[in-house]
Amino acid sequence: MPDITLTTLILLCLAAAAAGWIDAVVGGGGLLLLPALLLGLPHVPAAQVLGTNKAVAIVGTSGAAVTFLRKTPVRVGLAVRIGLMALAGSMTGAFFAAGISSEVLRPVIMVVLLGVAAFVMLRPSFGSAAEGDGTGRPVARARVIMAIVLVGGGIGFYDGLFGPGTGTFLVLGLTAVLHLDLVTASATAKIVNVCTNAGALAMFAYQGTVLWQLAAVMAVFNLAGGMIGARMALSRGSGFVRAVLLTVVFSLVAKLGFDQWNA
Repeated sequence: MPDITLTTLILLCLAAAAAGWIDAVVGGGGLLLLPALLLGLPHVPAAQVLGTNKAVAIVGTSGAAVTFLRKTPVRVGLAVRIGLMALAGSMTGAFFAAGISSEVLRPVIMVVLLGVAAFVMLRPSFGSAAEGDGTGRPVARARVIMAIVLVGGGIGFYDGLFGPGTGTFLVLGLTAVLHLDLVTASATAKIVNVCTNAGALAMFAYQGTVLWQLAAVMAVFNLAGGMIGARMALSRGSGFVRAVLLTVVFSLVAKLGFDQWNA
């Protein structure tokens, strides 16, 4: 456990709970959790912050995934295949990350996100009717392949290359390609996230860059937040997820804009 005050520990635990809630509903909890760790642990090496972040996040994501699976139909096998492709894509993206400037990527991602927000607002039916969640007609093979290659590989590559908002992009991609409702897309995205987080955590653990004691304490709160968020998404439906989705998208645009301004 790093040398931190009780106040800092409490704030980190609250941030972990809030991040777990956001991540369970629509993805993007890392936008809160990682900055909180960076602010709370200013003298800790960045590698340890990143490793601890993954150790915390995987617990909440796993809890949310289990909660979703108990209440909503999810094609687990497909989700795992997408997750494994996302893991491969993330590793490839990380390989190329050193040669890419984030100052170039930020404006591009901001434009994409604003386009996504406009699409979601102008298409009220987006994510409200499921076709491939196990209760509607089967998903065409071509869409399954698109989901594995484009959503898994493409968004995984983005995650390794740049990262912010990966969970949100997963929900949007799964909704668009597989025609899932937003609740089922969120549930599927949690399984994909478990796969990618497990791969990243294994690497961080191998490198010895995880603060396990701090992660264990924060993980309890992240788990609670994730399970509460999953239950709220299930009980309130796609309309609730849609509202949170737009909030997260605009928050991400604001964060990227702030980072670009201060670059």
